[in-house]
Amino acid sequence: MTILNASINFDNKLYKADIEASLSHAEMLANQNIIKRNDFEKIKKGLLQVKKEFEKNKIIFKNELEDIHTHIETRLIEIIGSTGKKLHTARSRNDQVATATKIWAREECKEIDSLLKRLQKSLLSKAENHINDLMPGFTHLQPAQPILLSHHLLAYVNMFGRDRENYSSLKRHNFSPLGSAALAGTTFNINREETANKLGFNGIMRNSLDAVSDRDFILDILNLCSLIFIHLSRLSEEIILWSSAGFNFITISDKYSTGSSIMPQKKNPDAAELIRGKSGRIIGNYVSLFNIMKGLPLAYSKDMQEDKEPLFDSIETTKLCLLAMVGMIDSIKFIPKNMRSMCSLGFLNATDMADWFVKELNMNFRDAHKLTGNIVKLAELKNIPLEKLSLKELKKYNHKISNKIYDALDIEKTIQNKISEGGTSPSNVKREIVLAKDKWLK
Repeated sequence: MTILNASINFDNKLYKADIEASLSHAEMLANQNIIKRNDFEKIKKGLLQVKKEFEKNKIIFKNELEDIHTHIETRLIEIIGSTGKKLHTARSRNDQVATATKIWAREECKEIDSLLKRLQKSLLSKAENHINDLMPGFTHLQPAQPILLSHHLLAYVNMFGRDRENYSSLKRHNFSPLGSAALAGTTFNINREETANKLGFNGIMRNSLDAVSDRDFILDILNLCSLIFIHLSRLSEEIILWSSAGFNFITISDKYSTGSSIMPQKKNPDAAELIRGKSGRIIGNYVSLFNIMKGLPLAYSKDMQEDKEPLFDSIETTKLCLLAMVGMIDSIKFIPKNMRSMCSLGFLNATDMADWFVKELNMNFRDAHKLTGNIVKLAELKNIPLEKLSLKELKKYNHKISNKIYDALDIEKTIQNKISEGGTSPSNVKREIVLAKDKWLK
């Protein structure tokens, strides 16, 4: 039972947050004349010594002390004697745990946001370097329409931007549970606003039952990590595809790839594959805590101890993989000629032909779509691109077709003509890069 109860092997990383909260709590107790000022000074000195001992790895963890909070209090009492026992006045381990976890997670999520910003910066830098390079855009993993590589990269800038907006929404949880005690509050005349302010919270949680039993803030963090990993996994999948011989769009640095143990010619995109693989674990952490919380009555239950491992794992893994992706993007070498070459496959300008029929021949789009499909069949039969069909051949399908159609079918011009807002034209993409820098990198 001792080992089952113990959480010290994973919650020890909360020591700084717990000591920070304890210092604020003790000072508030002194300010409210609940403990003597001299007692607070002793507690403060003792807690700072405990902090140094943790930093120097001098604390020996014991399962019988269960968690980090008990370890700190026990060591404090060893250092300053019975005065240390006054620290727990007007608080419970329930509100103590919730407070320390919130403080720790808040700081960790700041690092995640910083890494997301670095990744956006890397993607924007690559987009600027390849502002006019063409590549095939895909639907169903089939070449569909030509786009700019820079436009493709900006899609991920937007995805990670939404992740950063999700991070910003976590501020709604930045309210302090400290002082809620076990579940009902306390008989002592404490000042919860004081400790909330000192600890960087925006205020206090106003219901003591909710304060000690709320884990919505962790669920939202796990949701954030899951969405980040969905985006990382999609980008990783494209890196894996683009580095394969069938695509040959990019070269991955040796730092982020490995060779085969048996095939000397192989260069495997291991970093991208590991990021893609870890996404399942992070999403699993999210689902795990949802299942833990869904049936719990108010207020605290020991089940909630199971919130820590998913939280710690998701945050640490998210930071690690974001850092790896930044390095991978920075080091990737794109091969524009191969991307441009694939644009000649699959009749990527067929939609532009249909659009030309609508504009120039005054056809409705459904009829234009059908006509284009018939012309594509001829090009497939002759094994040539649409723009290589002769005007004579095209006129057999509609005598009104003129030489102007060849301008519409030119790959570069199909890109330039995508002028709708948010489209892939160079003018749009240049403007979006400026807007993205202004929004995300300041």
